[in-house]
Amino acid sequence: MTAIKHALQRDIFTPNDERLLSIVNVCKAGKKKRNCFLCATVTTERPVQVNVVKVKKSDKGDFYKRQTAWALRDLAIVDAKDAVKESPEFDLHFDKVYKWVASSTVEKNTFISCIWKLNQRYLRKKIDFINVSSQLLEESVPSGENQSVAGGDEESVDEYQELNAREEQDIEIMMEGCEYAIANAEAFAEKLSRELQVLDGANIQSIMASEKQVNILMKLLDEALTEVDQIELKLSSYEEMLQSVKEQMDQISESNHLIHLSNTNNVKLLSEIEFLVNHMDLAKGHIKALQEGDLTSSRGIEACTNAADALLQCMNVALRPGHDMLHAVKQQQQRFSDLHEQFARRLASHLNSVFVQQGHDQSSTLAQHSAELTLPNHHPFHRDLLRYAKLMEWLKNTDYGKYEGLTKNYMDYLSRLYEREIKDFFEVAKIKMTGTTREGKKFATLPRKESAVKQETESLHGSSGKLTGSTSSLNKLSVQSSGNRRSQSSSLLDMGNMSASDLDVADRTKFDKIFEQVLSELEPLCLAEQDFISKFFKLQQHQSTSGTTMNEVEEVDGVALSRSYTSGVPQTVSSEKDMIRQMMTKIFRCVEPELNNLIALGDKIDSFNSLYMLVKMSHHVWTAQNVDPASFLSTTLGNVLVTVKRNFDKCISNQMKQMDEVKISKKSKVGILPFVAEFEEFAALAESIFKNAERRGDLDKAYIKLIRAVFDSVEKVANESQKTPRDVVMMENFHHIFATLSRLKISCLEAEKKEAKQKYTDHLQSYVIYSLGQPLEKLNHFFEGVEARVAQGIREEEVSYQLAFNKQELRKVIKEYPGKEVKKGLDNLYKKVDKHLCEEENLLQVVWHSMQDEFIRQYKHFEGLIARCYPGSGITMEFTIQDILDYCSSIAQSH
Repeated sequence: MTAIKHALQRDIFTPNDERLLSIVNVCKAGKKKRNCFLCATVTTERPVQVNVVKVKKSDKGDFYKRQTAWALRDLAIVDAKDAVKESPEFDLHFDKVYKWVASSTVEKNTFISCIWKLNQRYLRKKIDFINVSSQLLEESVPSGENQSVAGGDEESVDEYQELNAREEQDIEIMMEGCEYAIANAEAFAEKLSRELQVLDGANIQSIMASEKQVNILMKLLDEALTEVDQIELKLSSYEEMLQSVKEQMDQISESNHLIHLSNTNNVKLLSEIEFLVNHMDLAKGHIKALQEGDLTSSRGIEACTNAADALLQCMNVALRPGHDMLHAVKQQQQRFSDLHEQFARRLASHLNSVFVQQGHDQSSTLAQHSAELTLPNHHPFHRDLLRYAKLMEWLKNTDYGKYEGLTKNYMDYLSRLYEREIKDFFEVAKIKMTGTTREGKKFATLPRKESAVKQETESLHGSSGKLTGSTSSLNKLSVQSSGNRRSQSSSLLDMGNMSASDLDVADRTKFDKIFEQVLSELEPLCLAEQDFISKFFKLQQHQSTSGTTMNEVEEVDGVALSRSYTSGVPQTVSSEKDMIRQMMTKIFRCVEPELNNLIALGDKIDSFNSLYMLVKMSHHVWTAQNVDPASFLSTTLGNVLVTVKRNFDKCISNQMKQMDEVKISKKSKVGILPFVAEFEEFAALAESIFKNAERRGDLDKAYIKLIRAVFDSVEKVANESQKTPRDVVMMENFHHIFATLSRLKISCLEAEKKEAKQKYTDHLQSYVIYSLGQPLEKLNHFFEGVEARVAQGIREEEVSYQLAFNKQELRKVIKEYPGKEVKKGLDNLYKKVDKHLCEEENLLQVVWHSMQDEFIRQYKHFEGLIARCYPGSGITMEFTIQDILDYCSSIAQSH
């Protein structure tokens, strides 16, 4: 190892001005044993740099090369793995962890000890040593103060001082003057010693010769000290004189400071007084307005508003520290508080009186609207109250208790007023829908049409009678009159009778107009009231983005609605928008029940009305949600729309149920089934109602359900029919359905239209084949036997050699079917088909033409078999295709 160390020093480190202090032979842990050397080195130049160098032996020669070098200051941790057990493994933590295995434990310990010494000397104990034996570190500690921590090699480096050029030249000159300087070193050293002693003696004699000059120098020093003492005395006298001046200046400075402090305090006091006077002084005019201001005139309201704003500014002034302890400030604050309480009480009392008075004034106008389907206009009331909007905002900011009291009183008064107006309004709407008045109850026992005509005549002249009575009486009346008109409860299956009457169509149109007018009257009323509440009570209708949204969108019975979270449990109002909605809900609490009652009445009068109501209500909900999805109007109409949608779905379900329960007569032919014709009428009416409607999707879903029910019911009736063949029932009804769907062009029923056409075609073909049967029965049986022989493998031209199918047998069978017999059979068939088919659908000629084509096809088939199986025989049928065409044409014309 020593030879390697010298070689490394000579070849690698000396050229780089470095000294090798320690070396260890290592290999990387866990990898293939490829040895290398870790060397601890220091530079020979100042400042000293300490490095750890990895040296590797070249694969192509016996020389070493420097591979990697790390600065010792980058070394963070030295991990010896185990402080107790001897182990050759150790880790060095530079920028990453390098794991090494030393060739021996001794080399590892020596290397770590050298690193520790270098750390102590140059890095001030920066490196952490873990899992290192304390005994190893103790052995490395020096025993004396003057010993070097880096070992003998480093001490020699520090003690050695290289000769400069002049010193080298002097030594060479001295050695050249002595011939035996090199040959006899001891004699040369003795000579140098003697010369040194001679020089020392000369130096002593020189010092003794200069004693006189020393005495002179000492005398001069004594004189200098005397002069210094005199100067110090003068300086002391000057200092005493300056001290008196300093005391006088201090007194003047203190006096000036007190004067400045007094001026500063006066300025600050003046500033505080000006601040209090400017911000806490209320003008006499404002005080008078607050105490005695007229709250009925516009000028008085404006004066009170200005005074209230000025009072609020005085009350909300930000006092500086200590102001609240001043007696005058406390008195002024108490005065402001009394003024505020007095004016707030006067304002609240006046507004309560205005609410009551306006409610009485508005009630007096109800009689004018009793016979008209209009709601009273509240605009004058709102216009008068909006003059107090700023005062309400002031009250909200200064006395929220009185503000809440006014809000509650307003809701109580207005809810009773609106309840009377809305209930009377809905009573008029119900009377106009049923076409009756309370005086006209005597007509309730008359037939529906007569009663409706009389009541419509009276309503045209305008009934001005006082409105009393109840919704229940109207409902009973409508049920009774509807019962006389229909044998069953109103349903889509009763549409046949209703459509036959022009009066029914007029009733539906009238209901549609009345229902639209009801919604058109309610919508501006609610919006105007909501806008007034927002402005008067200073509530923001548009919630800020930072607020918590109290609404969610949910779907009920296929109706997408915006609902609030409010339930039976009281919740804290988290936003002014929720407060608006709560106020509107209380004021218009009767709107939703009245709308539901009106919807129930309309559904009892005519189930068709659910179609009109669904379209109208959907449009108004869509309009309201575009304005504000969370508003009272949007939520209320959305809830009512759910009820309308449920009535619509119930109506569709009833029709499907009644289709399943339909019974047909066993003694008469079926024809076009009632529910098929009714579906046609329903679809035509629905298309006219739902044109460009937002709820088209609901109608499409109903179409799908109804058409499937119609299909299933047609097949059920066809299977149960005894008088009319199944194929005829299917053919006629599916032809009617196909014609209906083709005419109405309902896009969602394209697949059903194709299916109806296919069923019609299939059953037409089936009926033709079934009815036509085998008009040439014996001939048909004969050729079936021929085809059977061919199928067994007999060649077609050899069939005539079979005994049962020879030419004589064929001629015999053909003679049994002369043209006269064929025409007679076709005439009987025409009468049979005419008996099966109904007149409404007019399919007789279509079926007869199909039968003609089928008969011609059979004829051509027989001719082909004769030509192939009996070639050259000259055998032909006793009638031709032209004869068949003539027979069919004459039969059709004769009937």
